Amino acid sequence: MDLKKFKAKASRKKEALSAFLLKLDDIVPHDMPELVARVDAKVWQDTDCTACANCCKTMTPTYIPSDINRIAKHLGMRPAEFKAKWLKKEEESGDWVNTTQPCQFLENDKCSIYTVRPVDCAEFPHHNKKPFDAYNETFTNNLIHCPATLTLVDRLKKAVEKDYEW
Repeated sequence: MDLKKFKAKASRKKEALSAFLLKLDDIVPHDMPELVARVDAKVWQDTDCTACANCCKTMTPTYIPSDINRIAKHLGMRPAEFKAKWLKKEEESGDWVNTTQPCQFLENDKCSIYTVRPVDCAEFPHHNKKPFDAYNETFTNNLIHCPATLTLVDRLKKAVEKDYEW
C-alpha cells in the first residue's frame, strides 16, 4: 500500500465524499443495506489491511474495561500497570486511548496483540454497523485513515448517483 498516494487521493476526494455522506443523513435509498453489503464485499476483495496499517499509524482505539483487563492479562500485567504504561484518559470523552501514535503494539505493520486487540480495533473500519447511514460521521472521519472506507464511500457515491434520484 502506497500511503503517500492514498493520502493524496483521500485529500482530493474528502470534500465530495463527506458531502455525499452528509446528504445520506437526509436521503437514504430504500435498499441501502443491500447496496452497502454488495459494494463492501467487493471492496474487501481489493483491500488487504495487513499491507496498510494506516489506522494503527494515525488513530487510536478506545479501550473499554474488558479490553484493558484482557490485554493486561495477556501481557502479564495488572490493568492499572497497563493503563499507566500505555494509556491516557481523554478529558472530553473520558475514554481510555493510546498515549502514542503509531500504536505501541504495531510491529512491522502487524498487531502484536492481534488475538486480544481492543474491540474498537476488531470492528474497524465499522462498515458492518447498522444502519449504515447512522454512522456517517464515523465514515467521514475514517476517509483519511482507511483506504477501504475511502473506496467504499466512493463506490457507494457513484452507485447512488447513477441508479437513484439524488
